[in-house]
Amino acid sequence: MTAELDIVIPVYNEGRNIVAALTALAALVRTPARVLICYDSADDDTLPAIRDNAASHAGLAVELVRNRGRGAHAAVMSGFAASTAHYVLMYPADDATNAAMLDRMVALARNGCDIVCASRFMPGGAMVGAPPLKAVLVRAANFTLHHLARLPTTDASNGFRMFSRRVIDCITVESDQGFCYSIELLVKAHRLGWPIAEVPVRWFERQHGQSRFRVLKWLPAYLRWYFYGFATTLLRRRPTSVTFKGGQTRPAELQR
Repeated sequence: MTAELDIVIPVYNEGRNIVAALTALAALVRTPARVLICYDSADDDTLPAIRDNAASHAGLAVELVRNRGRGAHAAVMSGFAASTAHYVLMYPADDATNAAMLDRMVALARNGCDIVCASRFMPGGAMVGAPPLKAVLVRAANFTLHHLARLPTTDASNGFRMFSRRVIDCITVESDQGFCYSIELLVKAHRLGWPIAEVPVRWFERQHGQSRFRVLKWLPAYLRWYFYGFATTLLRRRPTSVTFKGGQTRPAELQR
């Protein structure tokens, strides 16, 4: 069966988390899907955990993708490059809670949404256990982007997000830090007027392994796209074309 959804999971020594996440995906996702495990090196403890527990996610197509570089950004970009499905979703390796929401995200994408955001801040969502600095920065950024910049999601910074093939193929990613690509694609799609939706998710601070989220290191890169979101609304900036990854331009209202 051809996958309609590619689930990109960046990993870095997620051996204690990945089995639960794959088990949940295998049990709860009904959309024909393929999981792309994106890893830096062959000694990553995620790989033997997947091999040794294959029965726990039997029936789920899982493929390994060696990253074209190191770090979180390289992992996600490697996954996007390897993807071929209509919809592409970045999913956290330590999330065994929200797999049931993926079919709902696909349904919204089928109905025309180019981006479907997983939101911790809409009714039904939650962010639990985040370090204080991270919690303050994330909540403040998302509140202002939604209420002042009028971005059509309550959670612009969450990397857990689904993209249409049009977004992946047409919008060039300029970011090279962490998960900044996610807010970049979001604010660029919003400037183009492409449809965006959201679903509630419950996020819990990880219990095992080391987070690759670096608040202070990535903050300058995030701020660039934060202000881009404000410029779209407050300065009413709208581009007339989309730059393809090959450098070509086409009208902004692209056919799917």
